[in-house]
Amino acid sequence: MSTRGCLAANDWICGEYLRSRGQELTDATVQHVWITAVSVAIGLLVAFPLALLARSRPVFAGPVLGLTTLLYTIPSLAMFSLLLPLFGLSAGLVITGLVLYSLTILVRNILAGLDSVPEEAREAARGMGYGPGRLLWEVELPLALPALMAGLRIATVSTVALTTIGSIVGRGGLGNLIDDALQNFFKAQVLAASVLCVLLAVAADLLLLGVQRLLTPWTRIRTPRDTGRKGDKTRTGDTAPASAGAVG
Repeated sequence: MSTRGCLAANDWICGEYLRSRGQELTDATVQHVWITAVSVAIGLLVAFPLALLARSRPVFAGPVLGLTTLLYTIPSLAMFSLLLPLFGLSAGLVITGLVLYSLTILVRNILAGLDSVPEEAREAARGMGYGPGRLLWEVELPLALPALMAGLRIATVSTVALTTIGSIVGRGGLGNLIDDALQNFFKAQVLAASVLCVLLAVAADLLLLGVQRLLTPWTRIRTPRDTGRKGDKTRTGDTAPASAGAVG
């Protein structure tokens, strides 16, 4: 079968489509990455002070968590319709919607990370003369990084998927290609754009996982207790077959 034939036959896998529409796929991918990165970055900037407010003023914790959860329950079509009078048909409309959706994940994970900091670490830092600001940046945030990065990874992967909804207003990156292709049932374009979305989500997650490992090297250090536990398991595994043999 010729490569021209796969377009005419409307095959799912078509090399000619990738060659002839390469620039279109690249432009859509760049727009998808840009919208996702800006949305997650702004979401993190908004979520961080909200989490600090909820932690320092418990009276605000309920309203902050309740509001961010409520925002997440709003259907995307309704969310964009509510924001339309403010932003019009622009990328700002899509980015604002994605930022609001990311808040519930980011705020909760930042709070969970800060709450997981051992009180002994805080007391030790205060005993060394650390003020509130230095305590937060030099003690609490580093120890909260695993939970914070876990939330950031979830929010990023979710935003990669949700960005496709921006095709409603023509700012959906790869979602635009998927939406156009579905209307004509253009199989090669549906498959190529969908696979690129999945690859973007996987690549973003792996990238953030690598950043997390670089920023938290202490989480990979084995303590004597861990080594002892592993040794116990190994010994248990070594004796189990012997015991089974004895029973047999």
